[in-house]
Amino acid sequence: MDYQNKTIAVVGLGYVGLPLAVEFGKYRRVIGFDTNASRIDELKQGADHTQETTSEKLQQAVHLRFSHELEDIREASIFILTVPTPVDQANRPDMSSLIKASGAVGRMLKRGDLVIYESTVYPGATEEVCVPVLEASSGLRFNEEFFCGYSPERVNPGDKVNTLTAIKKITSGSTPQAAQAVDALYAQIIKAGTWRASSIKVAEAAKVIENSQRDLNIAFVNELSVIFDRIGIDTLEVLEAAGSKWNFLPFRPGMVGGHCIGVDPYYLTHKAEQLGYHPQVILAGRRINDNMARYAGQSIVKRMLKNGIDVARSRVGVMGITFKENCPDIRNSKVADLVQELQSWNVATVVMDPWADPSEVKQEYGIALDTISADHPVDSLIVAVGHQEFRQLMPAQLMALCKRDHQPIIGDLKSLYDRHALIEMGFQVFRL
Repeated sequence: MDYQNKTIAVVGLGYVGLPLAVEFGKYRRVIGFDTNASRIDELKQGADHTQETTSEKLQQAVHLRFSHELEDIREASIFILTVPTPVDQANRPDMSSLIKASGAVGRMLKRGDLVIYESTVYPGATEEVCVPVLEASSGLRFNEEFFCGYSPERVNPGDKVNTLTAIKKITSGSTPQAAQAVDALYAQIIKAGTWRASSIKVAEAAKVIENSQRDLNIAFVNELSVIFDRIGIDTLEVLEAAGSKWNFLPFRPGMVGGHCIGVDPYYLTHKAEQLGYHPQVILAGRRINDNMARYAGQSIVKRMLKNGIDVARSRVGVMGITFKENCPDIRNSKVADLVQELQSWNVATVVMDPWADPSEVKQEYGIALDTISADHPVDSLIVAVGHQEFRQLMPAQLMALCKRDHQPIIGDLKSLYDRHALIEMGFQVFRL
C-alpha cells in the first residue's frame, strides 16, 4: 500500500477537519470538502469563523483547495471523515451525519482506496456501522478492494498551544498494512509523534475513555462543591489546600459542555448497554455534570430571594455563552441550561459574549445576545465563561453593572476573581 503521493479528501471542515486539511495541504494535494457552501466560500476568501486557523496558515497550505461539490473528491485515494457525532435529546449517539457521509464517500470509492475516520464513535462502530455503508454504496469488498483506519481527533478548541501537530496521534487500520499506511500518513504532519493501536476498536475505545476519565474527575469535584456549599466552606480553598499534596489531581468544578467531555461517555455507555451491561460509575458522573447548570441557577436564585430581591421582576446578567473560554464554539453549552433555569423562575436574563456569533446563538438556543452595561444595571451577575475580556475586569467594574438598592449576587462560576475582594466590594459570592 503506497499512499505517499495520493490525494487526500478531508470530509467536514469544522474544528477538526479544517486544521487537518491545512496541515496536510502544506505537503500534498488535499481537497477540503463540506456540504455547507457558505463555509466553503468563507474559506476560499481566507477566513475561518471558528478561529482554529488563520488566513496566513490557509495561504501556507499551497496544495489545499476547497469544494462543496461531492464529485470533486472522486480523484482522492484517501478519505478522512471528520463530521460531528453528537448525542440526541435522550443522550443516545446520533451517527446520522457520519452514516450519510460514509454513503457519500462510498459512492466515490475506487479499488485500493483508504477511508479514515476521526469522528468520535463507540468501540466497534467503524467496522459494524460505517463499513457496511461503504460496501453498500461502493459495491466494493472491505479489506479486499478498500481499507479503513481510525485516528481519533484530539482537538482542543481555542487552545493555541496544544494544537493538532503538538498532540500525539493515535492511529489504527483494518489490516496490518492499512495500519502502517495510516500511521505513516499522520507521521508526516504530527510533530509529537504517533501511537499505533493494535486494532480499530482499541483506538475507538481510547478516544471515549480519554474524555470519560476527565468527566468523572470533574463530576467528583462538582459533587464536592455541592457538599461544601451546604457546609459553608469555599470549594476552591479546600481544593488548593488538598493540592499541597504532590499527587492530588488539580481538577476544578464547572459546567461540562462542548463536543467531547459531555458527549463521549454516552457513546461508551451506549455500547456497554448493547452488550447487556448497565454502567454505574460513568452514568453517575454524567448525571452530576448534566445537573450543574441547573444547580448553579437555583443556588443563585435562592440567594437573591434571601437578599430580598424580587426574583420574578429581576434582571440577571450572564457573561458568556460559549462552552469554554476564548473560543467561539457554542456546541452543547451548558450556559444555555443555566439561562433556561433562571427563566423558569421568571428571571429576565441579559446574555453577552464577545466571542460568540449572535446568529448562531439565536439559531441554536433561541437566545438573543445583548450587552450588560452600567446604563442598564442588573440585579445580579453571573460570570459563566472565563473569557480573557472577563478575567481582566476588576470588582469595581463588575459592581458598576449592578443595581445598588440591594446586595447583588455574583455567580463567579469559574472562580476568576479574588473572593474576598468581591465581598469587600459588596457582592454576595457564589462559586462552584
